[in-house]
Amino acid sequence: MKISDVNSVYFVGIGGIGMSALARWFFIRGTRVAGYDRVKTPLTTRLEAEGISIHYEDDIDLVPGDFQDRSSTLIIYTPAIPDDHKELMFFRSKDFDIKKRSEVLGLITADHFTIAVAGTHGKTTTSSMIAHLLNESKQGCSAFVGGIMTNYDSNLIIGNEDAPVVVEADEFDRSFLKLHPDFSVVTSLDPDHLDIYGESGHMEESYLEFMKLTDENGKILLHETVADKVSGRLARAFSTYGLKTSNISGLNLRVEDTSFVFDYRGEKVIEALKLNLPGFHNVNNAVAAITVALHQGMNESSIRTRMESYAGVKRRFEYIIKRDDLVYIDDYAHHPAEIEALLGSVKRLYPKKRITAIFQPHLFTRTRDFQDGFAESLSAADEVILLDIYPARELPIEGITSQVIFEKIKHGNKHRLSKANFPLILEELKPEVLLTVGAGDIDTLVPKIRKFYSKTEEIEI
Repeated sequence: MKISDVNSVYFVGIGGIGMSALARWFFIRGTRVAGYDRVKTPLTTRLEAEGISIHYEDDIDLVPGDFQDRSSTLIIYTPAIPDDHKELMFFRSKDFDIKKRSEVLGLITADHFTIAVAGTHGKTTTSSMIAHLLNESKQGCSAFVGGIMTNYDSNLIIGNEDAPVVVEADEFDRSFLKLHPDFSVVTSLDPDHLDIYGESGHMEESYLEFMKLTDENGKILLHETVADKVSGRLARAFSTYGLKTSNISGLNLRVEDTSFVFDYRGEKVIEALKLNLPGFHNVNNAVAAITVALHQGMNESSIRTRMESYAGVKRRFEYIIKRDDLVYIDDYAHHPAEIEALLGSVKRLYPKKRITAIFQPHLFTRTRDFQDGFAESLSAADEVILLDIYPARELPIEGITSQVIFEKIKHGNKHRLSKANFPLILEELKPEVLLTVGAGDIDTLVPKIRKFYSKTEEIEI
């Protein structure tokens, strides 16, 4: 199949961050698009406002008639949809052309120069940085990002037909093995998704397979911690980046008025770059993005201007309130290494303020596998509030609750609460720097907390 031959696309599970970007991509290109999702969300509401037909009941009679013709309709589904889903069963029984999101991204990347960004964390920010830089380059870019880019209020950028494609390469169900990268970036290789891989060694092998998919004339860029793990196992040339010993580095790092300033050292030297998205980990991400931009022919002046204007991704070190008496940051961190990086950066920015972290664990399996790491990383906060585990796709595991993390946190300034306790509990705790942290539905607290603190004072963002 060629993407150019597709006339109609029906999405089973259209509301996810990745699926919605694909739906928008097809729709903007003039393809007929419709879909199903279980619940109405801000993403599906936006798609409907743009003209895409969506329904919220699993009922084949609700599928528009134009999309029930298998000769002209491509069905795209997400692995989150169960096998007994009525609509999906119907399409399978009628022998429709059915593909996973990853397979369709594979088709798109096969037709374009592709920059693929993988990693257990850092890939969303890095891919959005690359997209933001290249979007103003001579050839522009298209981009599929696993988060809402603040600069564009979207998870999608569409460039010219011959523009390079930036894609976030997801390791969750080995989706990234469907891609055809010409430039591969791997930001991190900490163990994750062990419910899928079983053990970290199997996950690393999948990453090696992904790296080997890179075009033989292409480029592979690995964070120095990734290079340490795969050196000797990857029979391909690669470059490394980081903040320590790599030949491509971010050096002379300093904080100036809550922004991070650093020097880029690689084949070119660019001094005093300003990044308004704080965090040591984000400087790492910026070094990777700049390396890609230079490879694509961007000049120093453009890179400097675009990097300073980069506004981040929703829920990635996102300032909700920024006042002298209170700083409130919302972040998607859901892995111990991400929490460690987040808290380290916050402490560097606000060394004299008391830090209160509200954390919602994501998945029973991840809590089981990384309970010690979660407790260790959260112990860096002055005060910790633990919510119940967000189960997502999983059933409970006996003996695994947020209590297993709670008991291992190294200090006594800790609480186990439910979301129902918010926001009034904050009146008692009186935080100076407040963090909401996690990948579940903790983001539903954000508007409540923001409203609570805006009762008497105007919020400054």
